[in-house]
Amino acid sequence: MGKVVLVTGVARRLGGRFVRRIQREPDVERVIGVDAVTPEHHLGGADFVRADIRHPTIGKLLAEYGVHTVVHMDINGTPLGARGNRTSVKETNVIGTMQLLGACQKAPSVQRLVVKSSTNVYGSAPRDPAVFSETTPPKSLPSGGFAKDAVEVEGYVRGFARRRPDVAVCVLRFANILGPCADSPLAEYFALPVLPTVIGYDPRLQFVHEKDAIEVLRIAASEPRRSTLNSGTFNIAGDGVLLLSQAARRLGRPTLPLLLPTLRWARAGLRSLGITDFSPEQIRLLTHGRVVATNQMRETLGFEPEHTTAGALADYAHSRGPGLLPPETLARTIDRLAALLPAGAQT
Repeated sequence: MGKVVLVTGVARRLGGRFVRRIQREPDVERVIGVDAVTPEHHLGGADFVRADIRHPTIGKLLAEYGVHTVVHMDINGTPLGARGNRTSVKETNVIGTMQLLGACQKAPSVQRLVVKSSTNVYGSAPRDPAVFSETTPPKSLPSGGFAKDAVEVEGYVRGFARRRPDVAVCVLRFANILGPCADSPLAEYFALPVLPTVIGYDPRLQFVHEKDAIEVLRIAASEPRRSTLNSGTFNIAGDGVLLLSQAARRLGRPTLPLLLPTLRWARAGLRSLGITDFSPEQIRLLTHGRVVATNQMRETLGFEPEHTTAGALADYAHSRGPGLLPPETLARTIDRLAALLPAGAQT
């Protein structure tokens, strides 16, 4: 008999796409999708169970279906539509994870746990190292928001791994996920006609394409291939790094440099209009940036992303259409301005 896979957070598009993908694995007999909200998209042949992972009923599901693999994707930074506010999201992230891990600990059938985490656990601070590895401690631990949730979640996961050493645990720390269907806060930011930035800063950014995110989740949820190990903690990001200014030009979006206090004021205005929500951690990312090493992703996990950081952004840009300033026009304008400057001023 094949194994039973339970996936949380399937009402979000990424969760739904992963459910449809994992069903095609030859060793998977049944997939159970769980969320507190009924998905608007199809889940293929998966069974959907409307359940809130913050409640103990999740344990009954694990026992009833004899779940072998749990893929925990219900860890997010923003509410799903009208699902709730920041408080409800935090409760799902932290309390929901605690309940889920408690249920997994009591379920002898569970043999593999995959957790969708984030590189937000490293924070963004002015004294950060140039590149974070999986073992690099952050200079300044996140003090709130989704980043703090992710730190707490990973702490609970490490405790679970100690209590159930027989379970293979894989934590995937994703860089910002982009693609045609991305619904992350950064994707909303890049969709603005004009991008507010922090004056004097040009942060380095990394992205991972949503297709690569689904593929690495599939690898983590499967038995390890020969000469690979899919247990442990791994940074997940596409090759390369882009400056925020480069990303803006490739999107055709003009930037609006603002003083940091003014950007915080602009955040409140955009939030009140329901356009986007600049969390404090996102403002820190747009100030200081963040870059992670992906050696372990390739050498240990055995995953090679199909898309680079630039490729993920390009696919996202193609799906959103041209910005106010088409990249070709913007590039020509910059070249003309550079040609007008004295040679010494260009260096």
